[in-house]
Amino acid sequence: MTLLDDKVVLVSGGSKGVGAAVVRAAAREGASVLLTGRRAEPGEALAAELVATGVQAAFVRTDVSDVAQAKASVAATVNRFGRVDCLVNCAGLTSRGSLLDTTPELFDEHIAVNLRAPFFLMQGAVADMLSRQAPGTIVNIISTSAHCGQPFLAPYSAAKAGLAGLTRNAAHAHRFDRIRVNGLNIGWTDTEGEDAIQRAFHGAGDDWREQAGKNLPMGRLGRADEIAEFAVFLLSERSGVVTGSVIDWDQNVIGAID
Repeated sequence: MTLLDDKVVLVSGGSKGVGAAVVRAAAREGASVLLTGRRAEPGEALAAELVATGVQAAFVRTDVSDVAQAKASVAATVNRFGRVDCLVNCAGLTSRGSLLDTTPELFDEHIAVNLRAPFFLMQGAVADMLSRQAPGTIVNIISTSAHCGQPFLAPYSAAKAGLAGLTRNAAHAHRFDRIRVNGLNIGWTDTEGEDAIQRAFHGAGDDWREQAGKNLPMGRLGRADEIAEFAVFLLSERSGVVTGSVIDWDQNVIGAID
């Protein structure tokens, strides 16, 4: 039996990066998957790729910063597959801003995508689970920046810290409903989105990955597929009774000092 056999999984931000890796990993483990994203082309292409291999999959174009659209993605999952067994909040915004140069508009964008959207996606998914008196699992993709973050990640760090707290709060609130909620504080990861950020904000060249790896303990960035495997494990019964855990998925040890 595969880890997510006969499960229905909703993945926000599932059209690229870590989200797309989670979608593929969940599908390999037997799940039906509804993925969302702001851009139709990559999302529809990934859904079609999975359907061609016999997976039950669908894409719904969604801007999770709009609460109505976020809620509608949960309803679309229920309408398409009958229920939501698992939710993975992968959609994220990583644009830069410091304490001094962040505008109210940029701050609100980070809160909308990185905190408010997961809140209302969880609200919808948990409501469906409760309506069926069924167990469920949720994994929030957070960030090691929730601990502090670089100075140029002030609004991002604030929102992700909020999501870490929300993860624990939701886990505590629904532990007797057998709804498990966990989070992954992911470190520096090689994705197409990170490539764009490095080029746009940090003047990175084509060799930025190799240069970054020279300063990392394992000699390379983390990979999206590695995070996806960990997320699927937490979604599955294989992770047992674990809930309310926010795990630092990184090669640097948070809080350590040389």
